[in-house]
Amino acid sequence: MFLYPLISDLCYMSISPLPLSVLYIYEFVFRTLCCMYVSLSLSLSLSLSLSLSLSLSLSLSLSLSLSLSLSLSLSLSLSLSLLYVHMKRKLDHGPDGRPFPTGKKRCKGNSCPSSLAPFQATPTTFGELRLANGHSAQRRRVTSGPPPSGLQDWLHIFQAWSGPERLLAMDELIDRCETNQVKHMMQLIEPQFQRDFISLLPKELSLYVLSFLAPGDLLQAAQTCSYWRTLAEDNLLWREKCREEGRHHSLGVKPSQRRAKGGPASSPWKTTYIRHQRIETSWRTADTRTPQVLMGHDDHVITCLQVSGDLIVSGSDDNTLKVWSAVTGQCVRTLLGHTGGVWCSQMSVATVISGSTDRTLRVWSAESGECVHTLYGHTSTVRCMHLHGNRVVSGSRDTTLRVWDVVTGQCVHVLTGHVAAVRCVQYDGRRVVSGGYDYMVKIWDPETQTCLHTLEGHTNRVYSLQFDGVYVVSGSLDTSIRVWDVETGGCVHKLTGHQSLTSGMELRDNLLVSGNADSTVRVWDVRTGQCLHTLQGPNRHQSAVTCLQFCRGLVLSSSDDGTVKLWDLGTGAWVRDLVSLQSQGSGGVVWRIRASDTRLVCAAGSRNGTEETKLLLLDFEPEERGGDE
Repeated sequence: MFLYPLISDLCYMSISPLPLSVLYIYEFVFRTLCCMYVSLSLSLSLSLSLSLSLSLSLSLSLSLSLSLSLSLSLSLSLSLSLLYVHMKRKLDHGPDGRPFPTGKKRCKGNSCPSSLAPFQATPTTFGELRLANGHSAQRRRVTSGPPPSGLQDWLHIFQAWSGPERLLAMDELIDRCETNQVKHMMQLIEPQFQRDFISLLPKELSLYVLSFLAPGDLLQAAQTCSYWRTLAEDNLLWREKCREEGRHHSLGVKPSQRRAKGGPASSPWKTTYIRHQRIETSWRTADTRTPQVLMGHDDHVITCLQVSGDLIVSGSDDNTLKVWSAVTGQCVRTLLGHTGGVWCSQMSVATVISGSTDRTLRVWSAESGECVHTLYGHTSTVRCMHLHGNRVVSGSRDTTLRVWDVVTGQCVHVLTGHVAAVRCVQYDGRRVVSGGYDYMVKIWDPETQTCLHTLEGHTNRVYSLQFDGVYVVSGSLDTSIRVWDVETGGCVHKLTGHQSLTSGMELRDNLLVSGNADSTVRVWDVRTGQCLHTLQGPNRHQSAVTCLQFCRGLVLSSSDDGTVKLWDLGTGAWVRDLVSLQSQGSGGVVWRIRASDTRLVCAAGSRNGTEETKLLLLDFEPEERGGDE
């Protein structure tokens, strides 16, 4: 029992004149940087001269540089490190073979400082170190009676030794200690390594460190203590996380999601992130609820479909458009006026524009059902259109394109140059891109009514287009997809792999998703021309792909086989079937799909009377949870 008071006193004496700042360095090396959940990698280098430079490499190449003026011997500065390692090894391989369980120490309440403390005198003994760290100066004494005789003399001798001599003495002493005695020493020393480094940094640096954590780790870090929770709730921090994953502040947030009962207000961007996460989970895994069935176009084909907010607009070859409530599933308006089948439509908020075989376009108010304007000018079927702001560009079988002002109803520009029907068009407010049955793709300046580039290369009709301001992507009946530079008009890539007509494409963030009549969906990188995934396998479509959309890392595809499938954009893996018509495989077709954040609308029917024409409305709104996010 002589060793207990000796160990205690040795730990509180000058094992070495050790500055507090150096202990912080050792603490980083031996303890996890974050109290419970944060895992950061450290790279430690010491250089001794007039100043010591400490370089920390935190997680994804984070580096913090601190300069500390220190005057100390290298052998003395390493003494605690060597002692700690020796005791740890002794303890890990002690007689009972069980390591000493160390607890996790959390900062309490809001007591953690938000910035570095003012400079204080460097402690030179372990007792002074405890005082500097806020521990009681009165250490825990062992209940073993009075101290042994000669202890003070031994301690005086120990204190007179040099640093290396003390290390040697401690080394020999630890070798002679029993496991419970080493545990006692660990109880004295180990708490000094359990410091929260985040609380020692300015708030800006702390947030910078936390910005390297994944969102899930941030949610866990918020449970460490109240100060960490304050940092982890930072709105700008979560805005950056949303930006990194393409999650925008577009989803409605319910009042119960803004504030927990009796709890602090949560970060709006954190709430947005969590809501997006729950919605994506709902799309992937939630039980598919029985879809609402919206009947109204009888046995006619639904040719176009638009969704805006809580409104759905469907157009049909029965000459009508219908406006539906996505909340109730009821038809609230029937838009009457066309004298031929409706072949295309666009929608912005409550304004609907439609094009028909009667050679006209009509501008409608979805709320009142009123036809605001009838746009005359085309001499054949209006086959395609694209709306941007108050301008809509229409393409017709009469080989022309027209630019219209939807507010005044006036035709402001006419673009001529195609020698066959215009089948597809894109418009970004500055340039018009059109594709036609003449195998050509054209880029126009609508203000001057001039063709800037004619993109030649396809050997058959162009059926689909995408345009993001940098690239033009065209899909053709010749089975190829071509990527063009919008500025030069040059063909950047020819994408091959499909075996038939590319009927639909979606382009976003340099990723192109293409649906083809060969029953496959492909994902491409338009910068490299590489095919990243072919969405097929055992759960592939069994017939031509009719429509597709992608968002939230998911791809939705519909087909002539009567199904709507969900795919993982990142891996190309099939996730599940969202819709399977009863007549699938025997005539049932899903013609069009449109998806919002929480809804999927499908236009379905058949060409042989085996399936009634209808809209299917599926809701993926996640069930609300109580409590704080």
